[in-house]
Parts: sequence; C-alpha cells; structure tokens
Amino acid sequence: MKLNGRIWIEESDKFIGIGRVELLELIKKTGSINKAAQTMNMSYKKAWGLVNSMNEQSSKPLVLTQTGGEKGGGATITDEAQRLIDAYKEIQERFKKFLSDETSKLHR
Repeated sequence: MKLNGRIWIEESDKFIGIGRVELLELIKKTGSINKAAQTMNMSYKKAWGLVNSMNEQSSKPLVLTQTGGEKGGGATITDEAQRLIDAYKEIQERFKKFLSDETSKLHR
C-alpha cells in the first residue's frame, strides 16, 4: 500500500495544478497556446479556457498573447507565472515527501 494524492492551489476555483503548470511550461517553451495544447493532446479551446481562468483569478496576468500578423501570433508567460510554477513545484516536492513519509508509517 502507498498513499497517493494530487495538490493544487485554489483561488475562487481551481487555480493551478500539475496540468496547468505543464501548460504554462509548454507555452513558455513553444511560444504558443495552440502548440502547447497540441503537445498535451488538448483542444485549443480547452487550453485557452484554462489560460483565461488562470489570468482571471490571478492579480497579475500569467500569459500574454499577441494576435496574428506577418509572423503570426504567439504567447508568453510572465514573471508572475514563472514564480507560481516554481512555488508549485516546491510545494509538490514537499507533498511527495509527506506522502512517502506517511506511506512508511503505514508499513510499520
């Protein structure tokens, strides 16, 4: 037996969790919400909804978009988004350790 779980940060709704962190990281890497969504096998509509939800709940924007043009549109994450990604990953590591420690206690 082992304990398992997921952790997310809430504001008025689910704000950021492992999937949204992955989406933000892929937006950073690809420069595109659409390319990030494709990488995650997610529709653009769903990805845009997640980005919009995070931006609405955050006191500062997390993703900035630029509409098409000669070179096409794109998206970038903000410093605030990177700060949240880093904070989430630190919390996730402590949570994994907690689950591991508690699993060990089950086997005593």
